[in-house]
Amino acid sequence: MKLLRTLAFAGLALGLAALQPAVAQEKKTITIGATAGPNYDQVKLGIKPVLEKKGYTVKLVEFNDYVQPNIALAQGSLDANVFQHLVYLRKFAADKGLDLVDVAQVPVAPMGLYTKQRKSLADVREGDRITMANDPSNLARALFFLQQNGLIKVKADIDPLKATEKDVAENPHKLKLTPIEAAQVPRTLDDAAYAVVNGNFAIASGLKLSAALALEKTPEHYLNVVAVRAADKDSAITREIVAAFHSPEYKAVIDQHFQGYARPAYLQ
Repeated sequence: MKLLRTLAFAGLALGLAALQPAVAQEKKTITIGATAGPNYDQVKLGIKPVLEKKGYTVKLVEFNDYVQPNIALAQGSLDANVFQHLVYLRKFAADKGLDLVDVAQVPVAPMGLYTKQRKSLADVREGDRITMANDPSNLARALFFLQQNGLIKVKADIDPLKATEKDVAENPHKLKLTPIEAAQVPRTLDDAAYAVVNGNFAIASGLKLSAALALEKTPEHYLNVVAVRAADKDSAITREIVAAFHSPEYKAVIDQHFQGYARPAYLQ
């Protein structure tokens, strides 16, 4: 009988030991990617501390383009990324065959029209060069932004999410519309008359929102989103990340450091 009890206890001990690796393997590190500037800073100041208080180790990865963050996410190097609006995410994922989804909206610095060569839009000259992002969704966005400011007119029957410089119907000043890689647009201000700069890259390059000749009234579909792999949409890690973005601590950071940003409803 004593031998049986000894064997039973030994079996229980072995069973508990077998459970230990499963507990140890519980994921406690969260890796989030973001583009340089306000997107990265929002995560660093407002999200990382919230997750760390819950016992997670948080690694942040900074990117300087609009391609690698989604590739890294799809390949599993990131648990989430924060840098893009929904229009861009859906098009990029479709074009590249990536199974990525959005799980939360976040504030975004508005697109702005900047210049070092002119004092105002009234000083526009024939043949002036205007630079803007060349990725399809932000190019279309920039063209309609220029239209809103009276510089060009886009063809009436063009989808506002798909317009290119070839879809400009009226260009009375014969402006030279020059799409380039988004992160490089701020650098063109030394030689281009005007530049349409995405908010995150404007701030990352030292431009102030208040220095823009005009700022976009950002539509909701151009608010930035938190993206994850579709397979992880309902995971515990994703729920923790989304909860951090909805936390009062995150809102306090936005209120203090990111004034003038377009915000989703839950942060109003």
